[in-house]
Amino acid sequence: MREDILELLQSNSKLAPEKIATMLDMDVNELKKEIVQLEKENIIVKYSTLIDWDKTDKELVSALIDVKVTPERDFGFDSVAKRIYKFPEVSSVYLMSGGYDLSVKVEGRTMKEVALFVAEKLATIDHVQSTGTHFMLKTYKKDGVIFKEGSKASERLVVSP
Repeated sequence: MREDILELLQSNSKLAPEKIATMLDMDVNELKKEIVQLEKENIIVKYSTLIDWDKTDKELVSALIDVKVTPERDFGFDSVAKRIYKFPEVSSVYLMSGGYDLSVKVEGRTMKEVALFVAEKLATIDHVQSTGTHFMLKTYKKDGVIFKEGSKASERLVVSP
């Protein structure tokens, strides 16, 4: 039942407890207690809103940065990741498999601002061997939501023999 609550809240954090309780055939007071418990256990970490910033006047540049790291003795990658995620420019940090160790999402006002962050702050951290920056030019889909350009055209895929 917990997973059902979590999935509903993840898809729409504005769902009223009464609506969720009805959808899951639960007592609303029991549901509210369960949500409070999920928050206390840090399973529900934050409620958020997904915004298409390209449709606003706010200038925002995002980049994904591949970071190759030499893990620290007794700490592995955690210590380096902690130093990285404390920067306000950093919105996400992931430990990855493959050619790079960490993937870091950075946001800034301009490409130059992001580039300077990488050159002056990220690349200078002890144990960072190399970085590769990929600027995000356009968002088509995020967190399961397709961002549209205002057209109401059919979203069916064309199938051809």
